[in-house]
Formats: sequence, C-alpha cells, structure tokens
Amino acid sequence: MPEVFATADLIDAHGDALASCETQFRQYGARSAFHGPIATVKCHEDNALVKEQLNQPGEGWVLVVDGGGSLRTALMGDLIAKAAQENGWAGVVINGAVRDVAELAKVDLGIKALGSNPRKSAKTGAGVLDAPVAFGNVVFTPEAWLYSDDDGIVVSEEKLDLPG
Repeated sequence: MPEVFATADLIDAHGDALASCETQFRQYGARSAFHGPIATVKCHEDNALVKEQLNQPGEGWVLVVDGGGSLRTALMGDLIAKAAQENGWAGVVINGAVRDVAELAKVDLGIKALGSNPRKSAKTGAGVLDAPVAFGNVVFTPEAWLYSDDDGIVVSEEKLDLPG
C-alpha cells in the first residue's frame, strides 16, 4: 500500500527544513501523489538522456528534468512514460513540455510538467546527468527526497517519516 501524505502537512511539520517549489506545474500522470529520491537530467529540447534514464530500473526514484522551461518541444511522451512505469520509477517532474497527454493520463506514474506540445525533441544526447538543477526557487540535488501532490512539490535533504 502506498504511503499517504500531503505536502501541506509536511510543510506544517517540517517548516523551513523543506524547500517548496514555486513553479506551477500541471499533473499529467495517473498518480497524483508520489515521492522518492531524486535523480536529475538537465537538457534543452533534447530528450535522449531522459529516455536513457527512464529505461533503467527506477526503484521508486523521481526523475527531475530541467528543460529550461522550454515549451517548444516535448521531453517525454507516452512511450517513455510507459517505460518509466514498467521500470519502477515513482514519478517525473519536467521543467518543460510533454506530449501524448491523453495517454499519459492512463500511466500509473507521477508526471508533472509545465505544459504540452506535440512536437518531438532532438535526440542527440546533449545534456547533463546527476548534477543539481534549479527552478522554482528550489535546488533539486541528486539523492535528496521529493514529495509531490496536488498542492505542489517539496524537497527534503533526507527521507521524511510519513504518517501511517
């Protein structure tokens, strides 16, 4: 049974020990609440590294993708999202766009992104893996913990004890 939590309750309990992301994301996946340790990708309009990461065992991790806020091309679509679900990822947060929105809604994966665009991205492999990325007044450090629900995203340097 998945652990139940609310980001508002986590903020109430832990205050300034948690970072709260100010970026206003839309929910796209079938899983509206998700959490796990962070892995990162920084890329711009090129999703080769995103695909590479999500095709590896996720073991409950959350991939945070800093696409620089670009809505010009999608960094994830339904095929990559289904691979992420099959490989055990808890969620994906994309500071950029997704596509195949109707299909993403059926995937049991937490998916947050800024918006959607049907245009696919480049696939050259340009980008950086496992380096801190920053947006929404939060630094997402690999191996820190991300908690996301309908209220937003909070980040903790260590795993939090959840109620229940």
